[in-house]
Amino acid sequence: MKTTVYPSFSILLVDDEPAWLKSFSLTLRSCAGINNVHMCQDSREVMARLNEGGIGLVLLDLTMPHLSGEALLQQIGEAHPEIMTIIVSGLNQLETAVRCMKLGAFDYFVKTDEEDRLVGGVLRAIRMQELQHECRTMSDRVLSRDLQHPEAFIDIVTCDRGMHDIFTYVEAVAPSHQPLLITGESGVGKELIARAVHRLSRCSGPLVAVNVAGLDDTVFADTLFGHVRGAYTGADQARPGMIEQAGNGTLFLDEIGDLSIASQVKLLRLLQEGEYFPLGSDRPKRMNARIVVATHCNLAAKEAAGTFRRDLYYRLCTHHIHIPALRERPGDIPLLLDYFLGEAAKSLGKRKPTPPKELAQILSTYSFPGNVRELRGMVYNAVSLHKERILSMESFLKAMGHSRTEQVPPAENQNPFRSFERLPTFAEAAELLVDEAITRANGVQAIAARLLGISPPALNKRLKMQRK
Repeated sequence: MKTTVYPSFSILLVDDEPAWLKSFSLTLRSCAGINNVHMCQDSREVMARLNEGGIGLVLLDLTMPHLSGEALLQQIGEAHPEIMTIIVSGLNQLETAVRCMKLGAFDYFVKTDEEDRLVGGVLRAIRMQELQHECRTMSDRVLSRDLQHPEAFIDIVTCDRGMHDIFTYVEAVAPSHQPLLITGESGVGKELIARAVHRLSRCSGPLVAVNVAGLDDTVFADTLFGHVRGAYTGADQARPGMIEQAGNGTLFLDEIGDLSIASQVKLLRLLQEGEYFPLGSDRPKRMNARIVVATHCNLAAKEAAGTFRRDLYYRLCTHHIHIPALRERPGDIPLLLDYFLGEAAKSLGKRKPTPPKELAQILSTYSFPGNVRELRGMVYNAVSLHKERILSMESFLKAMGHSRTEQVPPAENQNPFRSFERLPTFAEAAELLVDEAITRANGVQAIAARLLGISPPALNKRLKMQRK
């Protein structure tokens, strides 16, 4: 399997001691999965290396022959202010540390510090660089509104401006190693967004999806972390967890809002430490997969109620995408209707039926609690029952909670003009149409206006004229 390069930019270690360079490079790889590391023993070569590009973080020793670390720090700040610098000195001197921080150092460590502190400082610098890069990228994308990879969203049928803004945000945050939270009602397409994120990321492994709803703490741990042979009764052989199966890809955890507190603690540790223990093992494994989570729950409300851990909530909210409900983007209904008609006809081996012209308008008056998934189910049901050239609306009306008789008057009264001894004038006919639209829309003028094909202000003006 191809190894993922982490981080996306290079880290340069500068020290005249080759033993320390090799030792700390191995520490970064084994403890934090950081493998994009370069080493330099001669301080005179540093600026030339930086001028070649690709380096985002430099770890500098202060005491070196030829050119001191403090002098290099000043040169880097002047020539490459976008590069972060961490000082790693053999001396614990407060005045020197303060002077380096004033010159622009991101952090200052002593070589005798515990390795965990040094690695933690490097990880903080990496996260800061990634967030700054993402902010710049998002600003550019939002201003331009142009998608660089529209093919990543080919499975999502929409013409909604808000959805296209979401696509722009997805392109910006997809390469990030930070967790991504996707929220939205059931059926809006959260997994489709997760798949788009995976396509746009730099992950070389597969997308592994797990629905964690209803999993107790033990099953959750076994599902994600796996187990070794003999971990519990019946564990006759070792089994890799979903994290290991995802490898260098993406792990998608759906319905994360239903996790128990105990499982939330395990997930938090996984995100913080980047490592996990298979059940029955005392040897940790590194996680290389990108974590994407989704929920239909209001996590902010659950956090306020104490049923979702605050620290985990803020960890997951580093990147957040909220997908609007289908009723909030009614312009997508005709597109989705046509798309699902073609998909259903192909799946059922039938010719694609022609929908009645008023079907899309009637569907736009429905709240769709099941969102896009519900509309898809409606279409498949209608196409499976379809026999004539024109698609029947009967199954749609039943699914929406209306009978055919509630929507259409009895046959003898279908022509409203029969109550006239003469044909009505255009003004009288217009009044009848407006009254019928108001009735079908249950008094909601915005919906009635859509049924009539006019703007809400025009309908309001017509109603005022009728009242005079």
